[in-house]
Amino acid sequence: MAAQEQKGSQQKTLGIIGGMSWESTQVYYRLINEGIKNQLGGLRSADLLIHSMDFAPIGELQAQGRWDELGAIMASSAQRLQSAGAQGLLIATNTMHKVIGDVEAITELPIIHIADATAEVIKQQGLSKIALLGTQFTMTQSFYKQRLIDVGLQVLIPEPEACAEVHRIIYEELCHGQVLDSSREYYCQVIKDLAAKGAEGVILGCTEIGLLIKQADSPIPVFDTTAIHAAAAVEFLLKQI
Repeated sequence: MAAQEQKGSQQKTLGIIGGMSWESTQVYYRLINEGIKNQLGGLRSADLLIHSMDFAPIGELQAQGRWDELGAIMASSAQRLQSAGAQGLLIATNTMHKVIGDVEAITELPIIHIADATAEVIKQQGLSKIALLGTQFTMTQSFYKQRLIDVGLQVLIPEPEACAEVHRIIYEELCHGQVLDSSREYYCQVIKDLAAKGAEGVILGCTEIGLLIKQADSPIPVFDTTAIHAAAAVEFLLKQI
């Protein structure tokens, strides 16, 4: 117990920019705390500061392509968390990593990048061709895919019509807590189609998709970015200063 007490006292404080959506932020909270408990035992839990945002206006700005304003919002959140004592930051959403540069410009705190953490796990498994599911922004724009490509991964995404439906299910269902069997079947078919094109695994590149798709639903390995990101958060919290 004494060793655990000492180890626990060295835990860092992590700031989480969340609420996008709260459905996935609560999964982060559970997974990170479970990870700390598994490492430290007893009544241990994570040293976290969470700024849970109102997702509605953010979703509207995303749809309107007003990324400069979104960057300012994320930077403001980072400043608040830093002022509250955060020693590192995590953005609990794949899509909003599009504006991570705005956050990096406003703070010198380390930021746990979700794509980097995911790419590391994929590379450890020796895969080279990976499917990516997420919002339209994540699937079709370079801010996320390029980080995967830069470490030697080939990235496959669905056809345009399928991209649109994958995106719709995220915003109109999963972000509202609706997990429908019909949507699970649709995603499963999309994954099968990408596997037929050579995908060796699939990234669940939106933090809500893990609510819908599990490993049992996929013929190829599933990389749940929420779980991977949360594991990276646990590693950060326990890494000695």
